[in-house]
This record gives sequence, structure tokens and C-alpha cells, in this order.
Amino acid sequence: MDFLDRPTRNVFFTGKGGVGKTSTSCAVAVSLADAGNKVLLVSTDPASNLDEIFGLTLGTSTPTEISGVSGLSGLNVDPEAAAFEYKERVVGPFRGVLPDAAITAMEEQLAGACTVEIAAFDAFAKLIGDPKAVEGFDHVVFDTAPTGHTLRLLTLPTAWSGFIENSDAGTSCIGPLQGMMEQRELYEAAVAALADGKNTTLVLVSRPEQSSLDEAARTSEELSAIGVNNQELVLNGIFKARDESDPVARAMQAKGEAALAALPDALAKLSRSDVPLKSGQLIGVDALRKFLTPEDLPAAADVKPSVGQLDGLEVMLDDLASMENGVIMTMGKGGVGKTTVAAEIAVELARRGRKVLLTTTDPAAHVAAAVGDIPAGLEIDRIDPEAEVAIYRADVMATTGKNLDAAGRALLEEDLSSPCTEEIAVFQAFARTVDSATDRIVVMDTAPTGHTILLLDAAQAYHREVSRQAKAVPGAVLQLLPRLRDAAFTRIILCTLAEATPVHEAAALQDDLRRAEIEPYGWVVNQSLVPITVTDPVLTARRMQEVRYIDEVRGGLTKRMAVREWRAEPGLGVRKSAESAVA
Repeated sequence: MDFLDRPTRNVFFTGKGGVGKTSTSCAVAVSLADAGNKVLLVSTDPASNLDEIFGLTLGTSTPTEISGVSGLSGLNVDPEAAAFEYKERVVGPFRGVLPDAAITAMEEQLAGACTVEIAAFDAFAKLIGDPKAVEGFDHVVFDTAPTGHTLRLLTLPTAWSGFIENSDAGTSCIGPLQGMMEQRELYEAAVAALADGKNTTLVLVSRPEQSSLDEAARTSEELSAIGVNNQELVLNGIFKARDESDPVARAMQAKGEAALAALPDALAKLSRSDVPLKSGQLIGVDALRKFLTPEDLPAAADVKPSVGQLDGLEVMLDDLASMENGVIMTMGKGGVGKTTVAAEIAVELARRGRKVLLTTTDPAAHVAAAVGDIPAGLEIDRIDPEAEVAIYRADVMATTGKNLDAAGRALLEEDLSSPCTEEIAVFQAFARTVDSATDRIVVMDTAPTGHTILLLDAAQAYHREVSRQAKAVPGAVLQLLPRLRDAAFTRIILCTLAEATPVHEAAALQDDLRRAEIEPYGWVVNQSLVPITVTDPVLTARRMQEVRYIDEVRGGLTKRMAVREWRAEPGLGVRKSAESAVA
């Protein structure tokens, strides 16, 4: 990677979930530390997996030294902890000064999911905008959240500073403006640091897959639009067949080459580094040191020879087809194929005569592309944040603002200019979509794990925010949690790959859902090599390693599992059950 020859102080990784940005950021941090630098590795991802890669628990407020790498420390920015600290910083000075009722009102204003995101950015801004916060480190490497979340973090400083600039009142949907005003210089410094090519490198990580490259290109263009042009490109998982007699290996290589041949212009102009697909797992310091080299990672030795009988998606579909109405949601880590699985389920149910709506809450929606030819009975839609904000603003101004005087309307307009409004508007659309599943089946492709959890968590806090701006809480919102908890109405399918991090993150998501009294319906292990025959040594090694994770899912994480085989093309269609033996 050429940018490591002259590394900037800040190195910032972003990209679609599942492309390997955590692996890349960790490997770069180890490389910089091995070169004699003091390095701080930071994750601002709500679904961070730095702990798993290094095999230790990193601190959330104080950096933790990483054993085996002299000079390297790690830090996980915990959004929930950051939110608590942020709320206390805003509310704390007023305790004992204002009446209890006023304190309670302030705390309620800070109860929504938007505050969690602002607080996470607040912690991030300190690390990049305040030199004292990272004093003693030569480099700070940021492993960030999936693309949509990262872009929100990067664009929030401008949004918030504009909101502060134009505000005349003392409160907003995130509480007293003084809490933001005190941080204004810090946020502006963070924006300046991100755009400063002498001190910051923004690394886009992608895989040689068309959807991943297209999203990276959009990210590049959107970053350029906010003044961040100091970009590099890392293409991870480049595969070259070692056994050309293996049709799967040839297909996988051809698929990657075709995607790279159509590299979007926004990416083609960037300095690029290619990382080959490795046989082994990127867990532990030794593996990280080999990641940026041509050397392969050894395949795991302790694998079982067989996983026995595996059910394909058709077994799950046979059961889902018994539904007359309700919601089917695909959830999981970004990049595990939620969109493809949702599209396949929707298409198959429509072909079986069901009335189906396929939609998404993911800002990076690809559901229409995943479907191709639309069968009779299938409707495709998506929740468009910009459109939902416009609808929400107009509705609030037409109801709550209708009888206000000029000053009151101005205050309401100000409140609605906050970035929190988008969270509320999209959430209301999500609830409305679930509500529409009373006379059809709604198949919903959801956003990556962290965003989805924030969306679901908002259910309980949301009505307080709406009732502050609007006359009443919509019935769809009031019914949302009961419907999500009703296993007969809502079927949540957790999607994963047969790899360590996606499986463990899906397990953590399942725990979060169960704490919210929502029981997942089943799991889909997507893009697996286990059900098919391969002879290429890299693919054979990766196939054997998948067995342990398929067994882990089936052995204790779920009673209903489907395995969807790797395909060269995203074409839909279910396979029959097969006996899968790993040679």
C-alpha cells in the first residue's frame, strides 16, 4: 500500500459492511506500529469486532495496549456509553438549579437514537479534532462503521454547525443547544482535519464485486462533495484461480475481473492497492502481519470432515409460504447478503401466489437490482429518507404548526431543521410499512446491524419525540413493538456468512433482539462453498473452515437454518437439499 510509505497522522477506513475494512485497518495499524510508531486504533462502529480479531477486550474510554505489537493501543468508542456521557454533560450542570420537571423534560429530549449517534460522533470528534486527546501517538487509525453510518458521521458536523448557526431558541430535539455550542469549535476542527490531505488519508475499502464497487464510488463522490478528496482505494479479496480445472474457481475469478473491468470512474482515478484472497482467517496478530503481504494464511487444521445434511432455502420457504400476511425481515452484518436473501424470498413467495411487497430501510438499497424480472404479485418499494423527511415536515407544519403564531412557527421550523428529523421520519415510514402487512406479506431488507438496532430501539423512545412535535402518536407506531414481538406476524431471519465475525455478530444481534422480547425465526448462511464441489486449494481451505461455523449456528444458535450456496451470478432460485461432505 503506497500510502504507508508516507503515512499521514490520521488514517480513516470506510466502506460497505463486510468488505474487510476492519481487517485492513487492523493490519495497517499493526504495520505502522511494527515500523516503530506509536499507534492508536479506534473503532466508531456500533458493531465493532476489534476485540475478536485481537482476542482481548479493548477499553471504551481509555486505550488498551495490544499484546504482541509494541506501540499499538486500541479503543472501542461505545455509542451507548458515549450517549450517557454526552447526556450527563448536557444535563448535569442544571441538576439542582432547574426544577425536577425541567430536568425530566431535558432527559426525555435526549432519549432518542439520534442522541446515540451524535454522542458517538462527539467522541470521534475529540480524537480527530483535539490534538490533546491523542497526545503521545504518532498515528490514529480509524475503523469506521458501514458506509451509510460513516457518511452520516462525516456530514453531521456541517449539519449541526448550520443548525447551531441559525438557532435562536434554547432547545432542540437533542436538548439544550449550549451542549452543542460548547463543542462547536471541536466539530469544526474535526471537519477541517478530515479534509486535510497532509494529516488525513481516507481509505475506501471494497471487494471486486459490482455492488460493493458501486457503493464505494458513491461514497467517494459524497465525500468529495463535503470537501474530503484525500482518498485511497483498497480492493480486498482479489481472487486468482490456482486450479483452472475448477469451474467454481474460474467463475469466481471471472466475476471479479468483470467487476474490476467496469470500475467506476470515481474509483479509477484513485491510488489503488490490491489485497489477494487468503486461505485462512484473519484472527490474531500473526495473521494481521501477513495480510498486507503476498504470503497466504494457513488454513485451519481442526475442522470436521462433514456437516451432514443441509437444508436449502426452499425448506424455509415452504413454511413461510403458509403465511397469509405479516412481515419477513432479513437482518445481519452488512455484506452478508441480506438483500439477496430478501429478494429470493419475495420472488419465490410471489411465484407461489402470495401478494408481496419487497422493501428496504437500508440507505444503500439494492433490492430492485437483486430481483431482476418482477413476477406477478410482487411490488418493490423503498423507504427514501429525503422523501420521508419532506412528508414528515409538511405534516407537522400542517398540524402542529397550523394554529401557531409567526414566532411559534419559526421555532417549529427550526426544530425540524435538525438532523434528528430524518431519524424520526424514516422510523415513522418503517412503522407504516410494518402496519401495511395486514393484507399482504411484506419482505423487508433491513440496514446493517448497528443501524437496525438503533431503528428498533427507537420504538420505545420515539413516541416522546413525536408527541413533542405532533398532536398524537400514529397508530402504526403504537402497534409496532407488539407486532415485532408477535412470532405469528413477524419472522426475522438472521443472515450470515460461514465466517467467524459475521456469525458472532449475528449471535450478538440475536441476543439484542431477545432482550427486546423479539425471537428470530431462523438463520440463513449465505454464499457458502460447503454445498458445492471445489478443487482450487484456496477455495478448498476456505470451504473446510466454513464447516465449524455452520456447525456453530446449527449446534446452539438456532433450530432453523438454511444454507445458500455460492453463486457466480446473483440470479434467484432455490436449490434442493443436499448431503454436504467436505473431503
